Amino acid sequence: MRKLVLAALAVVSVNAIGADKAVVDRYNKACVACHLSGAAGAPKFGNAADWAPRLAKGMDKLLLSTKNGLNAMPPKGLCMDCTDADFKALIQYMSTGK
Repeated sequence: MRKLVLAALAVVSVNAIGADKAVVDRYNKACVACHLSGAAGAPKFGNAADWAPRLAKGMDKLLLSTKNGLNAMPPKGLCMDCTDADFKALIQYMSTGK
């Protein structure tokens, strides 16, 4: 019985990691260059103070800015194949670091 429970937990953990891995992979492909360093005023990854005023505008405004570009950020932030759901997940990931 114990082995069955441990196996079930391992499967759940792998699935959770898989879902997060897609977001991390997209971040590393399209966002990390500016959002890790804060280049050109980009809000830094996981920095609550940088993200707070942006999050206060609401997800719809953030999504619009992401899709259209804003200041030095090009349209779609270099993730041309991202969906709205992908962008929302990336914003959540970058703003919280999780």
